[in-house]
Amino acid sequence: MTDRPYVLLSCALSLDGYLDDATDRRLVLSNDADWERVDEVRASCDAILVGANTIRRDNPRLLVRSADRRARRAARGLPANPLKVTITATGDLDPAAAFFATGEQLVYAPAGVSTPGETVRLDGGMAGVLADLHRRGVRRLMVEGGTSMHTAFLTSGLADELHVVVAPFFVGDSAAPRFTHDGRFPWDATHRATLAEVRAIGNVAFHRYLLSRSEVDKHWLARAVELSTHCPPSATAFAVGAVIVDAGGNELARGYSRESGGTEHAEEAALAKLDPADPRLATATIYSSLEPCGRRASRPRTCTQLILAAGIPRVVFALREPPTFVDGEGAARLRAAGVEVVELPELADAVRAVNRDLL
Repeated sequence: MTDRPYVLLSCALSLDGYLDDATDRRLVLSNDADWERVDEVRASCDAILVGANTIRRDNPRLLVRSADRRARRAARGLPANPLKVTITATGDLDPAAAFFATGEQLVYAPAGVSTPGETVRLDGGMAGVLADLHRRGVRRLMVEGGTSMHTAFLTSGLADELHVVVAPFFVGDSAAPRFTHDGRFPWDATHRATLAEVRAIGNVAFHRYLLSRSEVDKHWLARAVELSTHCPPSATAFAVGAVIVDAGGNELARGYSRESGGTEHAEEAALAKLDPADPRLATATIYSSLEPCGRRASRPRTCTQLILAAGIPRVVFALREPPTFVDGEGAARLRAAGVEVVELPELADAVRAVNRDLL
């Protein structure tokens, strides 16, 4: 994901999945408390993108409302408001629209199409837009609609996170705009998005979903690191947490080192809670805060051997096993056996902190 920004999609829907009704008046789906949340997210982003039809229909300002948040951005050397971005096929945009009134704007359009703002040739589809924004220094992009933009980012697999607010009423009009058009999406009944958060904000419900593999991995690996904080202390073994997750994003089992008071490792404790013949293991991922052991004196089999025996095809960990007790060889042995091994060193410091007495 180094060649494109982190992409966060944000929308508010009715209970029956509509972004608006079919009238000329804008339908209010959210509330003041949620607008504050949206403002905080906007302030954390480098750019906000909407489709040209959203500009025509809703005339959004796309600004950070809070003066305090704008001041905090300025203190970090950033513009008071994120860059405003849109994509148009026709260039049919009103130069008096609020989009063009304040702050910096960027319009992507096909060759030969003129627009009221700074125009960049639309080349390479959504991936091309993201690559160009990345070259311009955009590292975090918020997409606020509408239907065509949500559909394009989702069906192309270019979204990392999705924020959905559900309002407690129905629109009930098929002529109204929906969240997405028809399409083929990477997430289906088998491979589902990961629900990371859900909470009530007044009378609306906020849902945060993780979409990209990298964000899902960070989410579950952080759970494994948190589990490691429950390990009984030991002067001869690390504190490790492990979580096993199936292909549908469901947690199958979790464990942590010395969970039962013995010498078992985290992966061993998690695997012991599952039937070895469980078919879900064949497409599962095991998340371990520390590299699974490849050598071991206290038990008959290493965690690497246990993972291979279970048939788990994918392993994600944060920190390679330090040579405090044995030479760590787990990752190499797993890869040699055909297992996909992913190391996420951005969480390694958290693992070191849990094990600081041994390192």
